[in-house]
Amino acid sequence: MKRIAIGILVIAMAVGAVSCVFRKQIALRLMERVVTANIESPLIDELPDGLHVLLCGAGSPLADAERSGPCVAVIAGEKLFIFDSGSGSSRVLARARIPQGRVDALFLTHFHSDHIDGIGELMLQRWAGGGRPTPLPIYGGPGVEQVVDGFNLAYTPDVGYRVAHHGEQTMPRSGAGAVAKPFVVPPPGIPQQVYSDADTKIVAFRVEHPPIEPAVGYRIDYKGRSVVISGDTNKSSNVEKFAEGVDLLVHEALSRELVAVLNRGAESAGNQRLVKITADILDYHASPIEAAEIARDAKVGALLYYHIVPPLPLAPLEDVFLEGVSDVYDGPVIVGIDGTLVRMPADGDATEFDEVL
Repeated sequence: MKRIAIGILVIAMAVGAVSCVFRKQIALRLMERVVTANIESPLIDELPDGLHVLLCGAGSPLADAERSGPCVAVIAGEKLFIFDSGSGSSRVLARARIPQGRVDALFLTHFHSDHIDGIGELMLQRWAGGGRPTPLPIYGGPGVEQVVDGFNLAYTPDVGYRVAHHGEQTMPRSGAGAVAKPFVVPPPGIPQQVYSDADTKIVAFRVEHPPIEPAVGYRIDYKGRSVVISGDTNKSSNVEKFAEGVDLLVHEALSRELVAVLNRGAESAGNQRLVKITADILDYHASPIEAAEIARDAKVGALLYYHIVPPLPLAPLEDVFLEGVSDVYDGPVIVGIDGTLVRMPADGDATEFDEVL
């Protein structure tokens, strides 16, 4: 019996060893197939001609497992534009199969750290992934030059390392970094055109985020479809004006009720600095209901919340966040997460929501 038991053990070990080898081979083959498929068929090429919006960052400065720093990708036909570049957003783009080498330009709503702290990674991935001969254009109000100069300076040693390692043909030095494209922020009610081509027009408009100056939102029009991105703002009549009749309003939102919970928790913990901060942020963000009022009054087709404050780690908290919204606005409402995708085919009225992560 002892010999039989030993024999069974030896056989089991042998089977286990063979199984381990096959698991490795299967895993490697699966990995290769996935890598090849992701490279061969990026998400952009699967979308019909139209204006499409992907949240590459639906969050705020507060840590959120489902939401990276603020970032909105807009695909207009074959053009790829990014609006703000918060922490982690470059990695969301990669996971969503959005090739950063194809980014045509970055547009900044303002220079709060959570809207710009992903710029370095986006610059690098665009350069490495696309081999572009020219740097990333970054559009913004006065002060964008300082932001761009800072990132370029910080990445100067890295550029030298990568050119030396991979060679100019693979990573041309001329395409590294970014170039600032400043524009004048117009007074309320006046649009500032910042980009146009045969089919696409992008205008900037002033929003209310005091004491931050400049602070803008953007409207993008492409072949009969349109979207407005609010950036960070109080409830603003200017957002309502430029969102008039758009297919999609992407609007920031802060729940005052939920932030009050953070404030009370900070008070109980004796953290007076956090008490002050959670009190201060109430005066320069719109609530979900205020954003819904804009969507209603501007007669927009759908409302997508981003820059969600605070994080919503439990499903019931999303219900609290949306409390009262349906009483104000009866169109489609989505609380965004990283990977929320809105498809808007050209010259039609269909608007489809999906999650790609």
